[in-house]
Amino acid sequence: MRRFKAFVVKEFYHIFRDTKTLIILFGMPIVQIMLFGYAITNEIKDAKIAILDKSKDHLTVRLSDKILSSGYFQLSEYLYSEAEIEEVFRKGEVKQVVIYDKQFAQKLERDHQAKVQILADATDPNTANTLIKYTSSIINSFQQELAFGNPTPLTIKPEIRMLYNPNLESVFLFVPGLISVILMLISAMMTSISIAREKEIGTMEVLLASPMQPAQVIISKVIPYLILAFSNAIVILLLGYLVFGVPIRGSLLLLLLESILFIVMALSMGILISTITNSQQTALLISLMGLMLPTILLSGFIFPVENMPMPLQLISHLIPAKWFILILKSIMLKGTGILFFWKETLILVGFTFAFTFLSVKKFKIRVA
Repeated sequence: MRRFKAFVVKEFYHIFRDTKTLIILFGMPIVQIMLFGYAITNEIKDAKIAILDKSKDHLTVRLSDKILSSGYFQLSEYLYSEAEIEEVFRKGEVKQVVIYDKQFAQKLERDHQAKVQILADATDPNTANTLIKYTSSIINSFQQELAFGNPTPLTIKPEIRMLYNPNLESVFLFVPGLISVILMLISAMMTSISIAREKEIGTMEVLLASPMQPAQVIISKVIPYLILAFSNAIVILLLGYLVFGVPIRGSLLLLLLESILFIVMALSMGILISTITNSQQTALLISLMGLMLPTILLSGFIFPVENMPMPLQLISHLIPAKWFILILKSIMLKGTGILFFWKETLILVGFTFAFTFLSVKKFKIRVA
């Protein structure tokens, strides 16, 4: 019994002496409960909308004030013509446009009926459906306020349209997200584990001692993952298009080029992880905690970033998959060109250069 107790105490000493193990044991539960508690929510707050008021009378102003004061919506801009609607949706910030009919108050007083058209960006069907329900509920409440004490029933009829995904197919949301997750999994995680394995078993020193340059050694190891990841991206796109009917409305060539950029960025991230780890287990845990969970929870893949608390929204800017998913949705569902997502593309390029620079710096220190 004394010997068994000694082994137990020794194991505790090993655990508490290893900082990485302590971080994993105590840090992972805290990080997961914080992420799941704040990121997973069906509530929507401060969703950006635009308003096209063709009437501009006292009733449309009152209804607009009621919509904006609800806490669910934030006015992005006022529109002056229907030609601006497509442009504002393609920019990606506005989630809904409210359009008031001409002579709104006059029609409601004369015909006891007026129309409000609601257009929603259904590239994220869950968010679009929720916003439509919120807006419809506010309109019904406003209609009841007007009808109070009025002997003639008044009707405000909402006309709802879902743009880019009229049938609210959830697969339109999941295919771009799955591409990001799988490319990150194959490129970053597998690359980091592969190079860490070479270091762990001692063959990396043998490779570095060969006539090949260190950069050639690293490139030769990541090229297979580049090819495999790109092949997987093509397979997912084909399955999404042929089996689930997910459209590719934009340029296929541009879509493939952006995918290659994301893969190269993920490969550079995997190389960086491998330079700061000496074992496969450590590389795997860092990849899971630092890549997979944030990619799934904070990239907008499943849960809208706009619904999260401000600290998590700021952290989401550091998640490369967030920007790649925005690019995929713009090309596949909206059919836009590089002019609408050049900022996101530059951000991915910036991530690639940053990870590459840090990898080279760490690599030189390690081999010195």
